[in-house]
Amino acid sequence: MKKLLSGNEAFALGAHHAGIKVATAYPGTPSTEILEYISKFDDVYAEWSTNEKVAMEVGLGASYAGVRTLVSMKHVGLNVASDPFLAAAITGVRGGLVVISADDPGIHSSQGEQDNRHYARLAKVPMLEPADSQEAYDLMEIAFDISEQFDTPVLMRSTTRISHANSLVDVSRHRSAPKQLGFVHDVQKYVMLPVHARLRRPLLEERLVKLTAYAETFPYNRIMWGERKLGIITSGVAYQYAQEVFPNASYLKLSMTYPLPEKLIHEFAQGVEKILVVEELDPFLEDSIKALGIKVIGKEFIPRFGELNPFVVEQAARRAGLLPGAPVQPSAPPQWLPARPPLLCPGCPHTSLFFVLSTMGQRAKILDASGKSQGETKMVITGDIGCYTLATYPPLRAMDTTACMGASIGHALGKEKAGISSKVVAVIGDSTFLHSGITGVVDGVYNQSQATIVILDNGTTAMTGHQHHPGTGVSAQGKKTKAVKLERLVKGIGVDDVKVVNAFDVKAIRAAMKSSLDNPSLSVVIVRGECAVLVKTRSGARAVDVEKCDDCGTCIKIGCPAIQKFDDRVFIDATLCAGDICTVCEQLCPKKAIGPVAPGDKS
Repeated sequence: MKKLLSGNEAFALGAHHAGIKVATAYPGTPSTEILEYISKFDDVYAEWSTNEKVAMEVGLGASYAGVRTLVSMKHVGLNVASDPFLAAAITGVRGGLVVISADDPGIHSSQGEQDNRHYARLAKVPMLEPADSQEAYDLMEIAFDISEQFDTPVLMRSTTRISHANSLVDVSRHRSAPKQLGFVHDVQKYVMLPVHARLRRPLLEERLVKLTAYAETFPYNRIMWGERKLGIITSGVAYQYAQEVFPNASYLKLSMTYPLPEKLIHEFAQGVEKILVVEELDPFLEDSIKALGIKVIGKEFIPRFGELNPFVVEQAARRAGLLPGAPVQPSAPPQWLPARPPLLCPGCPHTSLFFVLSTMGQRAKILDASGKSQGETKMVITGDIGCYTLATYPPLRAMDTTACMGASIGHALGKEKAGISSKVVAVIGDSTFLHSGITGVVDGVYNQSQATIVILDNGTTAMTGHQHHPGTGVSAQGKKTKAVKLERLVKGIGVDDVKVVNAFDVKAIRAAMKSSLDNPSLSVVIVRGECAVLVKTRSGARAVDVEKCDDCGTCIKIGCPAIQKFDDRVFIDATLCAGDICTVCEQLCPKKAIGPVAPGDKS
C-alpha cells in the first residue's frame, strides 16, 4: 500500500510500525508534526514535554525500562537536550532510542542556523539521513535495530525540506509488537559515577569501531555508477538536488553519515576522475573524506550557509567548471510586488502590552526611524522566542534582545547587574516560560533582582501551531490533565509582587506596568488573553468614523493588520478585525472615532 506522506509523517509512521511505546518532543518547526502524527495512535504514549531536555530524559528513562522510544525536536532543541543526549551515549540504552533532529538550513523559522551532524561526532553515536519520505519511513525501523544491536542512541537528522516535502511511500510493513524488556538493575551501566563512567568510556570507542565496520555494509550507503568523469558524494535532500543537475554522474549516496564507510569511499574514489561533495551547511562529509587522503571539491564552490536547491547547485557547478557557461544571479522579484512585513495577528493579545511598552517614558522618542537608539533609553525590553518576537518590527519596535528560549529573563538580570540606568523589562510567553524561564525567576529571587518580568499567557504554543503545554491542562493526545497555574508557580518561587491583567485592557496593563516598574523589587505581570487564532466566532467588527477622525495616527501605531490607510483615510478591514474580543484601537483612539460597525453598514 502506498501513501502520500510528508517526511515528518513518514518518520512517525515508520516509528509506529517499528514498535515504539513512548514518544516525547517539544514543538518546533520543522519537527512539530512528528509527535502530532504519533499522538493519533492509541497504543503509543505521546507527550509534549516541558522542554527538549525533559523530552530526552523521559525518552532515556523509557529506553532504560526496555521499550522503544522516539524523541524529536528542531535543531536548536538539541542544544537544550545535549546534556542527557551525551549522557545517553555513555550509558547506552536498553530499548531502542532514536532521536530526530530537524535542522533548518536557510533559517526559515529559527533564531539561527546550525549543522547538527556535528552532534553525532561529538557524542560518537551513529547518524542516519534520509533523502525522501520513503527513506524516512524505512530508516526508522533500521535505526531502532541499530540502537539495540550496538547499545546506543541513534541520531536521525532531517532538514526542513525532508520534513515538509511530500512523496509516495510504500507502507506495507505492519506494526511490530512493542518490546517490554523491563528495567535491569545495573549500576555500572546506568549510574554515571566517575568510577563507572571511566569503565564505560572505552566501550564507547569499541562501539564506534564496530559501527564503522557496520557502515561498510549498510544497504542504504550505495554506489550508483554512471559516467566516471564525475563522481558525487552526497546525502539527504542534497542528493535530490545533485540528481537534477547531474543526472548522468556516478554517485555515492550516503544514508549513514556517521561513522563513514571509509572502504566504500575509497572504492568510489578509485572509480571516478573527479569528486564533488554536495552537502548543505558545513563541510561535514568533505572534511572527513579529505582526512582519508582523498582529493575532493565542494565548499569552495557550494555555499556554507543557507538552503541548497538545484539552482544553487547548478551555479556552483558552473563556478567549478563542471558545467559549461558562467554562473548567473537568481532573478530578483518584480519591483511592483508589495512588501508584506511580518506583524502580530489582528486581535493578538500581545498587542496591548507592546504598545504600552513602546509608548512608556521616552522610549519612543529616542528611537529613530530605523529603530536604532539615539541615546540610552529609559527602558530596555529583553525578548524571547515566540510570535511576540514580531513586536521587534515597526511600528511597535518594543524588543531589544532575543537569543534563545528562556533567555529574556537572564538577559534582563544581567543588564540590571551590569548597572545600566534604564528600567529593564523581560518579556516571555507562557509556553516558553515553562520551557526554560522558571530558573531565571529563581535566579532573580535569589539574587534580589529589581527587574520586571512580563509573562504573555495566550494559553497555547502559538508559533509552532497551537500545541498544548503544561499550562493548558490538556495533553498531547487531547486528554484533560492538571494545568500548571503560572501565578501560583511564580509566587511559590518567592515573587511577592505578582499581577494578572486582561490582555485587552490597555488601562489595566499600563497601570500594572507602572506599578511594577516603580516597585524596587522583582515583579511579575501576567498578561492573559486567548490567542486570536483560536477564537472560533467573532462579532462586532470596528469601524472608523471619518467625521471624528483627525488622522492622529494613534491606531496605526498598534500595528494591527486590520487597521489600514489608503488615500489619507484610515479604515478598518472588517474581514480581519477581531471585533469584541479586542477593542484595543477603540480604547486608544483619543477622538473616540472608533466603534462597532453600525447596523446595516456594509463598509
